[in-house]
Amino acid sequence: MISRRLVIKSAVAACMALGVGVSAYAAEPFKVGFVYVGPVGDAGWSFAHDQGRQAIEKALPGKVKTTYVESVPEGADAERVIRKLVQDGNQLIFTTSFGYMNATQKVAKQFPKVTFLHATGFKTEKNMGTYDVRTYEGAYLAGYVAGLTSKTGKMGVVASVPIPEVIRNINAFTLGARANNPKATVKVIWINSWYDPGKERQAAETLISQGADTLMQNTDSAAVVQTAQDKKVHAFGWDSDMSKFGADAHLAASQINWGVYYTKVTKDVMAGQYKSGQIWWGLKEGMIDLGALNKNLSDDVKKKLAARKAELVSGKSAIFKGPLKDNTGAMKVAAGKTMSDDELHGFNWYVEGVDGAIPK
Repeated sequence: MISRRLVIKSAVAACMALGVGVSAYAAEPFKVGFVYVGPVGDAGWSFAHDQGRQAIEKALPGKVKTTYVESVPEGADAERVIRKLVQDGNQLIFTTSFGYMNATQKVAKQFPKVTFLHATGFKTEKNMGTYDVRTYEGAYLAGYVAGLTSKTGKMGVVASVPIPEVIRNINAFTLGARANNPKATVKVIWINSWYDPGKERQAAETLISQGADTLMQNTDSAAVVQTAQDKKVHAFGWDSDMSKFGADAHLAASQINWGVYYTKVTKDVMAGQYKSGQIWWGLKEGMIDLGALNKNLSDDVKKKLAARKAELVSGKSAIFKGPLKDNTGAMKVAAGKTMSDDELHGFNWYVEGVDGAIPK
């Protein structure tokens, strides 16, 4: 039997003969794994995350090797997938949906030498941090455009699951719309799923039948934009540019650039400089924006949108600043007060202008 030492010695000699340094032979790419809740071709949440994964490889060519597992349910199966990524040698693992939080934490405790990053959660360990994007800023800007362009002032949101993250986006969209049209109203239909094109389409059709002429979504497929195109109303892409699914309907897209964070944190982990914590980035850091603007939007709308965006980035304006009432008329945020990040993470009420009640 040939000894391992002899194999290595022979390999090193071969590298030297070819003019390749020993360090080049010994170095192996840093392995990074991703877990996605939907398919990477969904043009939404998982698609945007996968664009971020690819950004790592472009920024660190030859130094990293990334892999992903798509369409992983939020439950017991997630734990199995995460553990398998560890066993496959991944040293950094991103789990990209809220429902993966407990499974990520459990596996992180079992593998303290691996770094885990969980999207949109709140639990941390020494080797497990969380990260999120201020999607509500993109939702607000979408609402801001909707308030300038809607003919009826009636809007609709196809929502996924009733957690603070989604409620926050609905509220931001509503506040953005009412900044330009104080009488604007927003109806919400919950489909209790992040990705279900059939239910998304059905919900969009219902909202349109109820009078909505502009739709936003917090779901992962392009079905809402496609339905808006078919019904000749307007909609916003979510997480990525969805204009190819309905060029006439698509007013703009709330686009996430996960690559900004993924590239930085991967470099930090590789350099041994990462420290567990919680990250929440947005417009200021270039992680979210309202882009892919419809060519038919007027110059006046574009000018107002740019000015409002600049105010948010500079901190001159805040989205959730009082006075704010809920949709029953009760004062929730006093005049002059701005909701804290902790309060935003616990959002459990609709702002004035949203029709209906949050499911229990």
